[in-house]
Amino acid sequence: MGKRVPPPDSQGPIESVNLRDALEERYLAYALSTIMHRALPDVRDGLKPVHRRLLYAMQQLRLSPQGEFRKCAKIVGDTMGNFHPHGNQAIYDALARLAQDFSVRYPLIDGQGNFGNIDGDNPAADRYTEARLTEVSARLLDGIDEDTVDFRPNYDGREQEPSVLPANFPNLLANGSSGIAVGMATNIPPHNAGELLDAALHLIKFPNATADKLVDFVPGPDLPTGGIIVEPRAEIVQAYKTGRGSFRLRARWTQEDTGRGTYQIVVTEIPFQIPKARLVARIAELLLQKKLPLLADVRDESTEEVRLVLEPKSRTVDPVLLMEQMFKLTELETRVPLNMNVLTRGQIPNVLGLRQVLREWLDHRQVVMVRRSKFRLAKIDHRIEVLDGYLIVYLNIDKVIKIIREKDEPKPALMKAFKLSDIQAEAILNMRLRSLRKLEEIEISREHESLTRERKELKSLLASNDKQWKTIADEIKALKDEFGQKTALGKRRTSFAEAPEGVETELAEAMIEKEPVTIVLSEKGWIRAIRGHQTALDTLAFKEGDRLKRAVKAQTTDTILLFATNGRFYSLGADKLPGGRGHGEPFRLMIDIEEAADAVELLVHEPGRKLLVASTSGHGFIVPEDEVLAMTRKGKQVLNVTDDAEAVVCAPVAGDSVAVIGDNRKLLLFPLKELPEMPRGKGVRLQRYKDGGLADAKVFSKKEGLTYIDAAGRSFAVTELRDWWGVRAQAGRLPPKGFPKSNSFGPRF
Repeated sequence: MGKRVPPPDSQGPIESVNLRDALEERYLAYALSTIMHRALPDVRDGLKPVHRRLLYAMQQLRLSPQGEFRKCAKIVGDTMGNFHPHGNQAIYDALARLAQDFSVRYPLIDGQGNFGNIDGDNPAADRYTEARLTEVSARLLDGIDEDTVDFRPNYDGREQEPSVLPANFPNLLANGSSGIAVGMATNIPPHNAGELLDAALHLIKFPNATADKLVDFVPGPDLPTGGIIVEPRAEIVQAYKTGRGSFRLRARWTQEDTGRGTYQIVVTEIPFQIPKARLVARIAELLLQKKLPLLADVRDESTEEVRLVLEPKSRTVDPVLLMEQMFKLTELETRVPLNMNVLTRGQIPNVLGLRQVLREWLDHRQVVMVRRSKFRLAKIDHRIEVLDGYLIVYLNIDKVIKIIREKDEPKPALMKAFKLSDIQAEAILNMRLRSLRKLEEIEISREHESLTRERKELKSLLASNDKQWKTIADEIKALKDEFGQKTALGKRRTSFAEAPEGVETELAEAMIEKEPVTIVLSEKGWIRAIRGHQTALDTLAFKEGDRLKRAVKAQTTDTILLFATNGRFYSLGADKLPGGRGHGEPFRLMIDIEEAADAVELLVHEPGRKLLVASTSGHGFIVPEDEVLAMTRKGKQVLNVTDDAEAVVCAPVAGDSVAVIGDNRKLLLFPLKELPEMPRGKGVRLQRYKDGGLADAKVFSKKEGLTYIDAAGRSFAVTELRDWWGVRAQAGRLPPKGFPKSNSFGPRF
């Protein structure tokens, strides 16, 4: 290493710092800065610093709801220069969003000019647009000049900015918020202000109200773009209880008759924060890829109102099924997330439930009201003190004038002569001569009485918690009259409904073109789907040394069940099986199955049917076929088998009796009711063996007799069953003469 050169004196000495400590300290400082000053809203006013600073800067510019508009470039410049030392584009983006009625439920800024649209187009540059505050913003800022909130120095210490707004409006939930901080995020959808105010009034009356009760008032989000929420109430209650969850949101649609039995679907409201242009482009893309088999065309006929036209493939397409397809494959259905991660007391990130958020807002309103009352009380005390001084002037007018005319320093002389305070003496000296008329004396006396009455009321208010909450409730009721559900702005836009049930199967079928196929499985496990219902199975070609194991007739919309020797059922879509050209593919490539296991049976799934499953150990049971459907490649374990046994039978339950035959060629018949019905297990013993195991089993009708098929394909029926009839778990007797040497009853399906 070379000689260490000392730094110039101007830079000071170099200190060694552990890199890990430095990184931890600086990253923590960055994280805290992001969480507190950028990404998370304050629970009290629902604003992030950039929004709060924008509104305060606009108030300083006197851009009231009834006032003039001002160029956004001016607003952005003042906000950046005085309060928010960040990029002007970021500030303008925040301003523009607050003016978009499709992004914000209750816009905080009244915009004039192009502020973007629901298609996702950007606003015009800030030099072309103008803005002013809305009535909602006026409520958020109401009382800010009356010492209702704390102020802090701005970034350079030259100005003072509010740390929070008085917020006479439940802005956090009404307008929602979203942001990504370091290690945490927030996502709060907009809600209906009228409903929130109802819930707040209930909470004032019943402070221990539960989330379940509050959901009666706030049933769910109320989004600017409308739509329909199809989330179950129990899930909504849970989301509001914990502060985390999501809401399933669908587009609103109607069916329009186009004559001659044809129709079209018109979408009038799309999900929140989905750009319409992107949505239409995505639907068109899926159409080209032939992934929307029920849809023929999509058109955007929107003007100021949203109007997306969806044309069905044919007049026979069920409109509900068509829309279920659209909801499943496009952004016409989305999930609106809820993550109420907010700053409490302006600095602590917390995930709060609905009750806590409303409670925090109400507590803030109480603090604001108390501070405002104290501020007003101080003003009244000061004014009464001045008025007392004025009344002394009127009672001693000549003496006062004489002192003012003759004394070099009239102030101390007045204070001494009439026992006045400094404030009173200063006010008397600043009086105008015109104020000395008799009429003014009467007005001062009247004002004095009025202020004395108001001071008494304020002191009574500050001394009583009940009176404070009554005053807050009255303020909320007045707010409800202005922004409640009876007003044009406050009317609920998002409605609630239940999603149609039982359409999944129909939809799955509708998504696939229905064609007859024959599913062929070979002994070595190769599977394929041949078009049509093949009858000449002896002409099928197989690999050398391989032959036919099973062939089932199905439709492309069917689910094929494969039962394996490990006791598992595997589900295969008939439309997803390899075509009939060639020998197909090994079924092992389509499912996760151990090397030692093999296929036992192949069948077409029939909802509602029951199956008899059994293993070589002689154990078995009845299982409803709906219970064996497997959603994964690993299949579903149904029959539990031991190491020395394997599954060997899967037969349909059609009858009232069971026939079992073992490797020892003993046949046993017994009533079906002796077998239990269960979704999974080892089962009960069907037949007892000294050597060997179970070879085959079937369910039959005792009245019709036991049928079996021999090696030549001939069918036989045995009606005299007395010799083999018994109870479950017996050994059985030798079968009738001519029974197949394979110990099999023949094909089951």
